[in-house]
Amino acid sequence: MPFREVNSKMVEATVVPGQKMFSQRGAMLAYRGDVSFTPNIGGGQGGLMSMIGRRVANEATPLMTVEGSGTVMFGHGGHHIQVIALTGDTLYVEADRLLAFDGTLQQGTMFLGSQGGVMGMVRGQVTGQGLFTTTLKGHGSVAVMAHGGVIELPITPGRAVHVDPQAYVAHHGDVRNKLSTALGWRDMVGRGSGEAFQLELSGSGAVYVQASEEKL
Repeated sequence: MPFREVNSKMVEATVVPGQKMFSQRGAMLAYRGDVSFTPNIGGGQGGLMSMIGRRVANEATPLMTVEGSGTVMFGHGGHHIQVIALTGDTLYVEADRLLAFDGTLQQGTMFLGSQGGVMGMVRGQVTGQGLFTTTLKGHGSVAVMAHGGVIELPITPGRAVHVDPQAYVAHHGDVRNKLSTALGWRDMVGRGSGEAFQLELSGSGAVYVQASEEKL
């Protein structure tokens, strides 16, 4: 795993020749060795569609390409950092929660409505988060940001997990997501999330939940 957790708000990554990493702009805290940081205008490995996805979702998260030989310390805004290891599966994560990830991972963008139907589309309007979620697939590691710490909740067949959409950080595995209302439309006036909306995740995998509903 290229990321070593220095503390709950900082990770260290090893950069080796011939391999790339991607990080959020402004995430580099310090580095040792011969390491370069180059703005990536193509949206990382996902290319143009990945970049368009973030723009349409109003999640303008510019990436930096990290190359060379050395070690880099990453952190951003004092947020809690969670390292997630992928072993061939796909991670779904909000673009603005990405801190850094292996360049070997394949990027993409998923429209939440494709899994959640009409209610999946409503999520972006009600919670203020984007309608698009970034996907990372393959073998490698991802460092994501959250408020107040993160807990990993397993998702097993027959036992769905319900999450406040604003507390959602990421999920992976063979998982279906569906946004549902816990109250009638009339009762939802003035309520942003939590009591009014629930993100239901079912299948087999895991979901990462942050301790605070505060947006990044």
